[in-house]
Amino acid sequence: MYEHSTSLRVRYAETDQMNIVYYGNYAQYFEVGRAESIRSLGITYKSMEEMGVKMPVVEMHTQFMRPAHYDDLITIKTQLRELPEKHQIEFHHEVYNERKKLLTIGRVVLFFIDIDTNKRISMPKQFKSKLEPFF
Repeated sequence: MYEHSTSLRVRYAETDQMNIVYYGNYAQYFEVGRAESIRSLGITYKSMEEMGVKMPVVEMHTQFMRPAHYDDLITIKTQLRELPEKHQIEFHHEVYNERKKLLTIGRVVLFFIDIDTNKRISMPKQFKSKLEPFF
């Protein structure tokens, strides 16, 4: 299993009138977690595109347990529980507050797509070789 954590502070613009993070912002938080987790392996979304691969989100599930508020420092834990073998990759996310209370969980599925043909493809070898030691 591969796991990475990154933190960020909730900005005022991300909250609603109740001073709670608006639920739609969790998609962006999950994206931050995914981007930083693959960056820690030496791969970026930009480098994936340079390899001719794009990664659209095709499925997202979110469960909210507790709210996050303005100025909270949240930690986004991102996991890959399985090494992708086909054209898709599944990220699991957990969002915690500073008191280490679990706020939100999510699962996001992305496809590997060839930029030129728009067809599904397998995970790029460069990415897979970075992940294999964790599985």
